Amino acid sequence: MTTRNMAQEKNKKFAIIKTGAKQYKVSEGDVFNIEKVEIEDGKDINLEVLLVADGDKVEVGQPNVKDSKVKAKVVSQEKADKITVFKYKKRKNYRKKTGHRQKLTKIQIEKISAK
Repeated sequence: MTTRNMAQEKNKKFAIIKTGAKQYKVSEGDVFNIEKVEIEDGKDINLEVLLVADGDKVEVGQPNVKDSKVKAKVVSQEKADKITVFKYKKRKNYRKKTGHRQKLTKIQIEKISAK
């Protein structure tokens, strides 16, 4: 990473959020998939904020940052690519092939607000 990119990254506002037992680093305008959340398309959702950084100012929660919100909009409900699960035991004539598609919710980060 060059010093120019590091300077741009340092001045960028971002947050660490938690949803579905996973943590994500997000900035305003980001669009990404999270584990399925039962909310209709177009509705707003508020997410748990674990850390907020705005330039040199960093707030770390214990476990959440008080008076901070990350507002996101649900874009769509989707499914991930199919994965194949193949169980096999040698010399026992045992083979089982199944598949799985994880359900996902695509969200867009609208606003990161800190006190």
